[in-house]
Amino acid sequence: MNLFSLFEYSNPIKVDIHSHLLPGIDDGVRTIEEAVAIIKKFQLLGYSKLITTPHIISDFYPNNRNIINKKLHDLQEVLKKENIEITIEASAEYYVDMEFLKLIENEELIPFMGRYVLFETSYSSKPMILEQAIFEMIDKGYIPVLAHPERYIYLHHDFELYKRLKAQGVLFQVNIKSLQHKSRSTYKVALHLINSGLVDFIGSDVHRMQDIIKLEKILQSKEYKNVIKKNKLLNNI
Repeated sequence: MNLFSLFEYSNPIKVDIHSHLLPGIDDGVRTIEEAVAIIKKFQLLGYSKLITTPHIISDFYPNNRNIINKKLHDLQEVLKKENIEITIEASAEYYVDMEFLKLIENEELIPFMGRYVLFETSYSSKPMILEQAIFEMIDKGYIPVLAHPERYIYLHHDFELYKRLKAQGVLFQVNIKSLQHKSRSTYKVALHLINSGLVDFIGSDVHRMQDIIKLEKILQSKEYKNVIKKNKLLNNI
């Protein structure tokens, strides 16, 4: 029996809220065949629902609701034809820039689970408009969720900065794949967030087949088990 079979029944997290499985619209999968193959692996790992989150970055991936919904529909149709019984929905991973502020103002965001919005920033420097974006999301009734907070170098020097974001109403989504390289700063920060009980969502951030293959091993780790043990995760709500 391979590990995928073992995890079909033992993974307590049933919903993944961060992936890039809509073909050809960002840096994720390139073909629908690749997407289907990855989704089958998710299913074997015990997931029953995937909320895929293509990038929306105005200068690189100017996706919108229509583009995303069309790609989602095409993928859902293929899954139906192949009798793959897994729920797949789509939201987005938003990059904080001026265009993002316009989307918030016009209430054109694509939230997941009703009102959660996944967003990211530059890894190296804090956006000047970060607090404004957070305030405006909350003001519009959204719940901001910071994607992979362990990856932002500008937060690494002072852990209190993470607590300030939480105090402002930001939830944290840690990447499962950040738990694999123990020598990296992202691993150490992710571990600190986990042990401090500051993680709200855990996400795969799968882009390619090699990501889901690595996921298989990480799901056995004590770090992954600690995420579930020490945090009140919202994935399955």
